[in-house]
Amino acid sequence: MKLIVGLGNPGAQYARNRHNIGFLAVEAIADAQGFGPWRTKFNGLVSEGRLGAEKALLLKPGTFMNLSGDSVRAAMGFFKLTPADVIVLHDELDLAPGRLRFKTGGGHAGHNGLRSIDAHVGAAFQRLRMGIGHPGDKRLVSNYVLGDFAKADEAWLDPLLAAVAAEAPLLASDGARFLTAVAARLAPPRPKAERPAEKLATPAPADGEAAPDAPMDALRRLAERFR
Repeated sequence: MKLIVGLGNPGAQYARNRHNIGFLAVEAIADAQGFGPWRTKFNGLVSEGRLGAEKALLLKPGTFMNLSGDSVRAAMGFFKLTPADVIVLHDELDLAPGRLRFKTGGGHAGHNGLRSIDAHVGAAFQRLRMGIGHPGDKRLVSNYVLGDFAKADEAWLDPLLAAVAAEAPLLASDGARFLTAVAARLAPPRPKAERPAEKLATPAPADGEAAPDAPMDALRRLAERFR
């Protein structure tokens, strides 16, 4: 069984925050993959289903971001899961908007949700890092991540969430193949190759008529007509 955790803050006021892209991703997975209704459990919201051959539980911690580990630990303990069974989807400042990276283990890089999970279950879980870009000044980071996605962001965000949701069975089984499959879905369509122009057939000359490539050019032929 896989436990797939989307990180975010609960409450309607945070629903479209950049910090909540993990919530948005697991919601998209639940819809696309036909998971069951969201239910309150493990101090969060859970939805059960299958991703390919793998049984999966989607989890949105009901705590604020910095306490996410409480909910993750409770779900892991109930199902007797190890960190290797856990995939956490979270926002990543150090990746350009729409870029993804998949890794196992590592530090939390100041991300409060990852910090909390690290403290409760260790760092050996898998992570899908979902790029939201950086505001360019660390003093702006808090307002930036807690700000809503801009209208212009929908051009990359909506296709990204759809691709992640469609390829979620691979996310549960093979992170590298998952990234390749998502990239293929997001790649712009290749322009159709133009067919080479067909050469017009040159009509055969009549008996006694010079071929078109005969030495007499058009100007000389014209002169002959007026002699």
